[in-house]
Amino acid sequence: MATVEKRTGKSGRVSYRITVAGGIDSTGKQIRMRRTWEPPKPDMTPKQIEKALSRAVNDFEREIEQGYRLDHKQTFSDYASYVLTLKERTGTKPRTIERYQSLLERVNKAIGHLKLTDIRPQHLNAFYQNLGEEGVRSGATKATPCIDIRAWIKANHTSITKLATKSGVASATLSAAIKGERISGEKAAAIAQAMGTRLDEVFKLERDTSPLANKTILEHHRIISSVLAQAEKEMLIQFNPAAKATPPKVQRKAPDYYQPETISLILDALDSAPLKWRAATYLLIDTGCRRGEAMGLKWESLDLSNGIMTIERALLYSPQKGVYESTPKTGKSRVLKLAPETLWLLEQWKAAQDDMRAAYGDAWVNSGYVFTQENGDRINPDSLTDWLNKFSRANDLPHIHPHAFRHTAASTMIANGVDIVTAANELGHASATTTATIYAHQIAEAKAKAENVRAGVFKRA
Repeated sequence: MATVEKRTGKSGRVSYRITVAGGIDSTGKQIRMRRTWEPPKPDMTPKQIEKALSRAVNDFEREIEQGYRLDHKQTFSDYASYVLTLKERTGTKPRTIERYQSLLERVNKAIGHLKLTDIRPQHLNAFYQNLGEEGVRSGATKATPCIDIRAWIKANHTSITKLATKSGVASATLSAAIKGERISGEKAAAIAQAMGTRLDEVFKLERDTSPLANKTILEHHRIISSVLAQAEKEMLIQFNPAAKATPPKVQRKAPDYYQPETISLILDALDSAPLKWRAATYLLIDTGCRRGEAMGLKWESLDLSNGIMTIERALLYSPQKGVYESTPKTGKSRVLKLAPETLWLLEQWKAAQDDMRAAYGDAWVNSGYVFTQENGDRINPDSLTDWLNKFSRANDLPHIHPHAFRHTAASTMIANGVDIVTAANELGHASATTTATIYAHQIAEAKAKAENVRAGVFKRA
C-alpha cells in the first residue's frame, strides 16, 4: 500500500512524496521506495491534481511489483561512465574502451544531461541527423604536410616507428602523413611536437566541415545502445530507446583480397627481403592470422618439429597503453598447421635470432616472442604495416596491408570448397555466421561454380 505526503517548499511550490513498500531486506527490515511527484501544470484544479497523482501512484506501484526501480535522477553521462568501468572490469579490450571514450565526448554534449528515463528515440534520431550535417566537426581541423617528413626522419637518424612512439600516434597515421595524406589536426600537432618544430612549419591546416560518415554515426549509435541496454538490464529503464531509433545504414564493403597472380609477385619480391619480415609475411599469407596475432606469437607456441602453431595471444598498441599483450580477438586459442615453406623460414629466423641473442649477451631482452626488435624486446605491431608499405613501394606492387592477406586466405579456402565452419575456425571468427556475413560474395561465387559443375552432367559431346 502506497502512502502520499504533501510537501510545500519555501517558494510555495507543492510536491508529493510517494512511498511504496518494496519487500524485506536481508536483515528483515522493510524496504521503502520513494518518488517525488509534482503537478505537470501550474494551473491544475485540485480534482485534476488528485486524478494525476492517483495515476502516478499506480504507475509507481506497478513498477515496483514488476521489479523495476526506475532511475529518475541519474543522467546519461554519469551512467555511461559507470558502464565503461563495468566493461573494462569484465574484459573489454583497452583499445575498444578508448574508442568508446572518444565517441562519448560528442554523445555527452548532445544527450549527456538527459536523465535515463527521459531519453526517447526522437532525441537519438535528431542527434544522428545532426552528425550527418556539414559543420558538425566543431573546431576540427585537417592537416596536410608541407615538408618532406620522410626526409626529416632520414636527416635526424630516426625511424617511422620511433617518431610514432614519441608522438603517441599510430604508425599508420604517421605513414599516411608521410605519403602526403590529410590527418587530424590533433595528430599533426603531436607529430610536430615530437619533431621539435612548430605545427605550421610542418603542416598546412584547414577546417574540416565535412559531415561524419555513416559508419562513424553508427558507432555513436552502438555505444548509446550499449549504455541504455545495460540500464534496461539493471531495470533502471523500462525499454531501450536506442532499439527503437533509426540510425543510418552502412553498406558493407567487399573484402579486399589479392588474386593469385598478385600473390606470386609478392612472393617473388620477398625473396630479397630481410629474413624477419619475409618470415612474418609468409606467416600472414599462409595462415590468414591477424597482424597482432603474428606479432604476439611466441616460440613456446610453435611446434617446429610437427609444423603446428597455436595462436593464444596478440600484441596490440594504443596511445594510452603503448604496446601491450592481449588475447586473440575472440578470446579463444586456435591451432593451425603451417605450410613447409613457412616452417622453413621460421626455422631460419630462429637460428638468426639465436645469433643475435649471443651477440647482445646480457643486454638481450628475453621476451620469448618470435618477431622482435634487434635486442629481443617485443615489437610494435604497426612496424609490420610500416615495413609492408615500404616493401610495396620499393617493388612497385599494389598497396599491401596485413588484413588483405587474411581476406585472401579466407577467399582461397571458400573457392576451394572448404566448409564455412572449418574456415571460421581457421580464421578465428567467433562463429560461422561472421564468416558467412563477411564473405557472402565469395560464397555466392563458389556456390555458382558448384552449380555449374553439377549442371555439367547434362552436357554431351
